[in-house]
Amino acid sequence: MSFGHPLLLLTLLAVPALAAIYLYLERRPPRYAMTFTNVDLLVEVTRGRAIRRYVPPALALLAVAALCVALARPHRSTLVASDQATVVLVVDVSGSMQARDVKPTRLEAAQAAVRRFLDQVPRQVKVALIAFAGDPQVAAPPTTDRALVREGLDTLNFYAGFGGTAIGDALAAAVDLVKPPPPRGAQTIAYTTVAAEQKSPVSILFLSDGHQTRGLLQPLEGAQRARDAGIPVYTIALGTPNGTLERNFGFPGTAGTRIIPVPPDPLTLRAIAETTHGRFFEARTAKALAAAYDNLGSVVAREPGKTEITYWLAALAAILLVAAGILSALVAPRLP
Repeated sequence: MSFGHPLLLLTLLAVPALAAIYLYLERRPPRYAMTFTNVDLLVEVTRGRAIRRYVPPALALLAVAALCVALARPHRSTLVASDQATVVLVVDVSGSMQARDVKPTRLEAAQAAVRRFLDQVPRQVKVALIAFAGDPQVAAPPTTDRALVREGLDTLNFYAGFGGTAIGDALAAAVDLVKPPPPRGAQTIAYTTVAAEQKSPVSILFLSDGHQTRGLLQPLEGAQRARDAGIPVYTIALGTPNGTLERNFGFPGTAGTRIIPVPPDPLTLRAIAETTHGRFFEARTAKALAAAYDNLGSVVAREPGKTEITYWLAALAAILLVAAGILSALVAPRLP
């Protein structure tokens, strides 16, 4: 914890001073004496009040201490939303995403989870969307316009197909999407990213449900590009090991159905996350997938910063004062 005005912490010296004044006034002999003949009744009435009577002033002193700390403008270290952050959502739309082991289908569960993520990520954060099967396609460029990203999300079925799964190429496309153009007149093109140029956090959220079957780059080659660019990749393996896909084959008028196993590849996706210093999630249900995106929504697009907690301490002081007043009324001695 740090303070905007640390010298104001000296006001805490008022707390022991007030405590000393209170104890002095409590122990000072009364100016007037009163006669009470029924001593047994007096003992019964005052029994247990010796300690309880100190609770309200103790709460009041704690409230004063909280206000003194609040005057110093305390801050706590935390992750704060970055005004220049960029998140690239990469979603697998290969044919296996039509499997129903994740209800209603893997692709529909992914679309629902991404919509939740878009509702949580700070408005100033740019979000891009890439759909990939055999080839990656940009469904939405980096933008703060959430409506545009949602439109791209609704068209993921258009990109879905049987073109295989090109994990490495999709990672490379995500990195290239946030790579700024080279300066005019540059003789060589340096491999730099938005993160390197603008010191802003860039993250890739990568969801896939299958093994690499196509593409020019292997998955770890694409991961190395992201690592070289300083971009962490957060990966999600969607689906169950026993997931299957039913496909109809044959000519018109003939019947032919084939059951194709479509298990995810958690080992490869975990390796991608570890290579790029990201995190790996395994989602076997729609609920687990939504939880993964909720978790990522509180981590990505943020950078280390400080949050002021002055108002929290002021609220605590108010609660303590109210509690002190209530308890003071309850424990005040009442003689018959």
